[in-house]
Amino acid sequence: MDHCKVIAITNQKGGVGKTTTTVNLGVRLAKTGHRVLLIDADPQGSLTISLGIKDPDSLNESLATVMTASIEDVELPPEAGIIHNNEGIDLMPSNIELSGVETGLFNAMSREFVLRNYISTVKKNYDYILIDCMVDTNAVTMEADEDSLNKKPKKGRSRSKRRQKLQRRQLAKLPGVLLRQQRLLSKR
Repeated sequence: MDHCKVIAITNQKGGVGKTTTTVNLGVRLAKTGHRVLLIDADPQGSLTISLGIKDPDSLNESLATVMTASIEDVELPPEAGIIHNNEGIDLMPSNIELSGVETGLFNAMSREFVLRNYISTVKKNYDYILIDCMVDTNAVTMEADEDSLNKKPKKGRSRSKRRQKLQRRQLAKLPGVLLRQQRLLSKR
């Protein structure tokens, strides 16, 4: 039975702490004995850089490599591109090449399953897979969200509201995690 939980860290606004949340949550999960893979789904490679890779663009293998291989039906070993970190977490790095893959996804057959197919090949090795998504709501981000939320939304509830509620519920179950909810009040 597959026990791996896939969580996409997304937001439509930049500078809100998606990468910081991904790193801290991943390290915390690893410190509590969980096997964790972090996927950097942002061509800027902020997660990759924050885990000590100074020049992500010089990497031979990255998320772009495995997604391109999937699009072109080239078989790679499941561990291709994964970097083992001294914090006890694994990283699927990203670099600027992911921008080109994004463009290529529009012409690919079953494009909505490229990231999901990759994740399915590595899921058995991990308890948690955390995906640090880019700011835009693009095809890679949408696919990451769909993989972390395999259910259809309830009638009358938007997918983003459902995503927020599910992510909060998943995070609240983790040891040492305290969630804080903010409500913005509009001026009248």
